[in-house]
Amino acid sequence: MKLKPYPEYKDSAVEWIGNIPEDWKIRKLKHFTENLDGKRIPISAEQRMPGNIPYYGATGIVDYVDDFIFNEELLLVGEDGAPFFDKLKDVAFLIKGKTWVNNHAHVLRVLKKTNSKLLMHQLNQTDYSFFIKGSTRDKLNQEQLKEIPIIEPPEDTQAKIISFLDKKTSEIDLIIEKDTQLIELLKEKRTALINHVVTKGLDPTVKMKDSGVEWVGEIPEDWDARKLKLFVSKIGSGVTPKGGASVYVEEGIALLRSQNVHFDGLRLKNVSYITEEINKTMLNSVVKNKDVLLNITGASIGRCTYFENQVDKANVNQHVCIIRPEKIYYKFLNYVLMSDVGQDQIFSTQMGSSREGVNFEQIGNFIITYPPYEQQKDIADYLEESTKKIDLTIQKIEENIDLLEEYKKSLIHHVVTGKVDVREVAV
Repeated sequence: MKLKPYPEYKDSAVEWIGNIPEDWKIRKLKHFTENLDGKRIPISAEQRMPGNIPYYGATGIVDYVDDFIFNEELLLVGEDGAPFFDKLKDVAFLIKGKTWVNNHAHVLRVLKKTNSKLLMHQLNQTDYSFFIKGSTRDKLNQEQLKEIPIIEPPEDTQAKIISFLDKKTSEIDLIIEKDTQLIELLKEKRTALINHVVTKGLDPTVKMKDSGVEWVGEIPEDWDARKLKLFVSKIGSGVTPKGGASVYVEEGIALLRSQNVHFDGLRLKNVSYITEEINKTMLNSVVKNKDVLLNITGASIGRCTYFENQVDKANVNQHVCIIRPEKIYYKFLNYVLMSDVGQDQIFSTQMGSSREGVNFEQIGNFIITYPPYEQQKDIADYLEESTKKIDLTIQKIEENIDLLEEYKKSLIHHVVTGKVDVREVAV
């Protein structure tokens, strides 16, 4: 689909917008919306019950403490956080019906005769660095919000833009949804394979015995099921360096955080670095070759992998636990923690807890399967080879989803800023 530009353009007089079609206008957000931040109705913890009511904050659906309730179509704009600088993340959302909103999002009522969906798209194309630049915290206040320039096409053009985008983005979203479902099926296949092999072994003819642990079931007769702490020399995590992100450097010693630890291995694309001086103050959390790393807090709790000299030197922060194998093969231990045997114990520790997190004592008391050492290596080698194909397929699908998300974002940008003309496109 080749889209053409509009016949004539003019200067918008807004640096980050550039030229716009000749008959389009630039007006400030305050002319399109009414701010409802001062009309929030607080709700108590008792009222905030799980269910089908959407729950929004600065970055979309989230979970904070300070909540407010609304019951109409509204436009939400994030107040602070990373989305302002992540071009693939949306800052603005349209909500309809009963919705809970926390205090990290501005609440706007869209005025009549304003196309709310187009307004949402416009806000998601805004370069917020022009408004929050120089702030000690990435925060967008009400006065800054009011002054945001909004591109306003003629009314008949607005309708055609939205009709076009609704069709095209829904097509892209459908592909992404199918790809996401395929990834989930592949992950289930991968998990099922790991679950079977770390509890039953590789020999289907071996004689089995009761492990004595309900969630483990039967295991080969020469295996044991015992506490993790019996087979390791260290269970501990690191700390965030004093000064946080402000002390990170371009090159140095890798500081591994939860976002770097994934089931398919360490992801170092967005790794942070600290100096040798800072590393010397964190010697207890220096990572060694063959350490198993486990995320112990937050949304990624339970993700694990092993360190195998992917970088010369590394440390971890407090969200990542180092488990140092002593009498167990490190790759086998990683697969056990990755399996339902490990994951179920990790998540069972969260039941009744007010926050997500697992402590070192709990980790040490995890029950794991324990075959003879040579079998551990054989199992790990087999799973490494078998899961590699699945992981590569998942990786390719994830990359395709990323490309689709980028394409969708680019398409929306070009259409709502008038870079391409969709008025004559059949939908």
